[in-house]
Amino acid sequence: MSNTYYPAIARRRSRRDFLKLMAAAGTVMTFTPFVDWGKFLPNNRTSVSERTKIEIRGGEAANVHTFPANSSEVVIYPKSDDPVLNKEAFRTWQLIRLPNEMGGGINSVSSFRLYSMVCLHLWCLWTYFPRGPDKNDPSKIVGGSGACPCHGSMYDPLTGIAYQGPASLQGPPSNALPRLDLEADTEGDLWILPPTWDLTKNGIVGYGRYVA
Repeated sequence: MSNTYYPAIARRRSRRDFLKLMAAAGTVMTFTPFVDWGKFLPNNRTSVSERTKIEIRGGEAANVHTFPANSSEVVIYPKSDDPVLNKEAFRTWQLIRLPNEMGGGINSVSSFRLYSMVCLHLWCLWTYFPRGPDKNDPSKIVGGSGACPCHGSMYDPLTGIAYQGPASLQGPPSNALPRLDLEADTEGDLWILPPTWDLTKNGIVGYGRYVA
């Protein structure tokens, strides 16, 4: 038997396996655009019909008069009675008070943003840093910035739009973080308004939103 017989079989099997893999990948890619991914995400299965007061630091209310400018706090929303569920990444949001140069010095709801912390690239959790690179000139350090530790995606705290890293290379709506609408009561406490989980409204966690 020729010494080349077994290598030839191996090459044919390898080629056959590769073709099978490519066929399977083609099938997946064919149907991917038609999958309603929102049905698999937690926020689409949760109906929140009433506004919710924002709680930080174990129950303290977030208040426009005491929340420091250019800082952030993690918010769990929607919050359940189950501590295990509350650890879900898709319930994790970042409440940001903008830097002064972005309007964060005004004691009103306009100084705040509440974004999903799920990065739009591969669903790692990003973090807010009080000082970050200028989105127009990364060599300059200004304002604040949302930064994902996994692959370096950077988010503009003013809009939630990715301006650096792999998330910035994704087309709309997958380049802008879902955002919740806020209001302040007469005491200055911040409340989350009932969201609309839609790409043209608050967005879909893990997928993004269109920015008008």
